[in-house]
This record gives sequence, C-alpha cells and structure tokens, in this order.
Amino acid sequence: MWITRILSSVIFLTFTIVTIPLAFDLGGRACGLAFSLSLASFYFFYSILRLVKPSRSRFRWLLVNVVATTQWIILPSLLIWSLNRFSVDPTDTRGWVERTFSGKRATDTSWSQRILGPDGLAEKVTVGVWDKFLTWSTPVFQLSEGFCSLLVIQAAGQVTRWLVNRSGKSDSWMIGLLVMSASIISSSVYFLWRVTQFPKISNVDATLIGMAITCAVFLCAWGIGSGKGNPVESSLLFAYIVLCIYQIFTDYQPSNPIEPPPPSEAADFPPFPPIIMASYTTLLQALSTLPSAMHATFNFIVAALSTITPSVIISLAYRLFVLYASTRIIPAVRESGARALSQEPSLEDSDSSNQILGSLSWFSPSILIAVYTSLLMQHFATTSNGENGDWWVSQGGDVGNNLWRWINVAGTMALYALELQLSKEDLDSGVTGHWKSD
Repeated sequence: MWITRILSSVIFLTFTIVTIPLAFDLGGRACGLAFSLSLASFYFFYSILRLVKPSRSRFRWLLVNVVATTQWIILPSLLIWSLNRFSVDPTDTRGWVERTFSGKRATDTSWSQRILGPDGLAEKVTVGVWDKFLTWSTPVFQLSEGFCSLLVIQAAGQVTRWLVNRSGKSDSWMIGLLVMSASIISSSVYFLWRVTQFPKISNVDATLIGMAITCAVFLCAWGIGSGKGNPVESSLLFAYIVLCIYQIFTDYQPSNPIEPPPPSEAADFPPFPPIIMASYTTLLQALSTLPSAMHATFNFIVAALSTITPSVIISLAYRLFVLYASTRIIPAVRESGARALSQEPSLEDSDSSNQILGSLSWFSPSILIAVYTSLLMQHFATTSNGENGDWWVSQGGDVGNNLWRWINVAGTMALYALELQLSKEDLDSGVTGHWKSD
C-alpha cells in the first residue's frame, strides 16, 4: 500500500538523519564512517535483492519481505555495533595504519586477530576506503547539484512561459508570476545583505562575492532582454547563486552569540489565572511520576536531535529535491514531454539514459546515505577551524575549504550562459513541447 511505503520512507529518513550525526558525535569520526558504511551496504544489497530475477520466485518474495520487516531491528543493531566496535580514543592522533600495525597490534597472538580483530586491517581498510570515496565524491555531488539545479530552473522557466502564452488566463498568470519573481529576488537580496554582515569575510571573499553577483545579474538581464529567459527563470538563478554564497560563509548560526537575558524578579501576580496555573502544576506533577525509563528515552531523543545541524539538513533537502526532479525532467526533455513528469524511471526502458536513471532510483537509499555523510563531513571540515573542530582534525579529518562550491557557482553560470547563447526563442520545445493547447 502507498500509505505503508510513505510511512516506511519517513521512518527511514528520520532514522538516517538522526543516527548518523549521533554516531559521529558519540563514537567519533571512525564510528560515524563505519555506521554510514554499514547502512549504505545494507541498503545496497537489499536493492540488489529486490532486482534479482525471476521476480515471481516465492523464495525471493519471502526473503525480500523478511529483510524489509526486520530492517527496523537490523538498523539499531548496526548503530549499537558501530558504537561498540569503532569508538576511538579522542586523544589518539595516530592514523589508521599506525593503529593497525603498532602498539595494540603487538599484543595480538594470531594473524586473524590482526586482520579481522578489533582495530584490525580489514576494519581500517574498509572504513578508510569509504572515507576516501566520500572525500573524492564531494566535488561530484557539488557539481551535480549545480547541474540539476540548472535543469530545474530551466524546466520551471519553460512551464511558466507556457502558462503565460498558451493558457486562457495569461494576464493573471503573468501578474502572479511577476509577484512571485519579485518576492524571490527580495528574499535573495535580504540573505545577501546577511552575508555582508558576517565578520569573517576577507577582501578576497568580498571580491568573489561581487564578481558572482555581477555575473548573475548580467545573466538574468541577458535572459530577460533577449527573450530566451523569463523573470521566473532569472529570479531562481539569482536565488541559487545567493544560496551557494550563503552556504559558503555561514553555518546557519548567529554571527554574535546571543547573551541570555538577566533573570527577572518574581512578579507580584501570577502570569496566568489561578485555574490555569493549577492545571499546569498538576500536569508537571503527573509527568514527574512517569517511570525513569520514559525520562531517559525523552532525554536521549532530545540529545539525538541536538546533534542535527540545520545547515546540513537544508542542504540535504535541497540536493535531494533537485536530484529527484532531474530524474523526471531529463526523460521529459529527451523523449516523452510532460507525460514523463508523472512516470517513474524504469530499468525496462529502451533508452539507456532512462535505464541509468532507473538504476539510480532503485539504489536511492544508498545514494542518500552517501550524500548525507558527505555533507556531514564537509560541515565538520568547514567548522574544524573553530574551537569545537579540533576533534575532527585530531582523528584524521581534513580542514575544509570552499573551492568546489565556488567552482560550482562559476560552472552553473557558465552553463546557463552557454544555454542562452545556443538556444533559440522557441515556445514549443523542451518539457512543454508535448502539451496540448486549445
């Protein structure tokens, strides 16, 4: 049932978003990477199991349903196993090769303990390879986000152009879309002003920001003036450039710490009527009588949610949105027009690109885990220059930089400029080319 699938997807997203940063926070860098690798491997083999032929095999059907049912037991078990096996001493600054072949390894009496035991070669190699894969995949994820964002922006421009020129209420659509575009630009300008208030912006950073905004404004004016773009497309492009700049220079935290207000003196009169205060006191007394296990569970949930970084969640949500939208837009542009927007990519499609998109949709849980872990590592590396980031560098993490984010900004604007240069003012192309109009 679709309700069961939606509920399962929500539980999976919640578990993934909460537990991976919790593993990094409690067990350290190696524990977080090991737990992320175990999750990605589990869903990778689960996806392969779902694709195994024949599809009508009873044994395959039974095995898939058993794994799907027991995954909610397997996933917490993987978290507990990772915390127990891979938690490291925060004072140990040695690399994985030194920890494997020296010190503790000298007390092992057999090669099986040195290779398969705790802190053995097998563990360090697997976690090390996963670490390198995520590190090298960061530029790919970043550039893919920019390319997919450009696809979404152009698709939105084509749809709004069709609404204005081919629908019956073109004037109403034009006014509404102009208001929406103005709102997007106004919001972007506000966040751009917020960026200028950050204290750690050097002269080089200010120069790069000025160049990026100047190029974005020029491209927006070129698209609208030449008729190859429209206000909606230009406003979305400008908003994406501002979003990239905002992500480069902030972690969605206030620039100056907010000092707590001084404690106020007790008021002569209660803030609410006596009947409300009595009900509130009764409720607090009832909650205090609950079992200690419920209090511990509540405290654990609060602690787990406190490890979630808002900047990473916003980046993850946006990146997943543009990646998913691209899997619908690419087939629509290539072959089926607007009909493909309502169809899931399939491996049985005759087109090779649609087969690739279909395979990506089947392995989407593993891709989501890799993208989320990469964003977390990028966040930890970016904040490693602060007071709370020493633990990341001490455990082998790299100090972050924003080179690939700037390359993504430049590449996105270069692709859009190339598109404006090569495209023609044709209303019957792209996504809306297969739509009917009276």
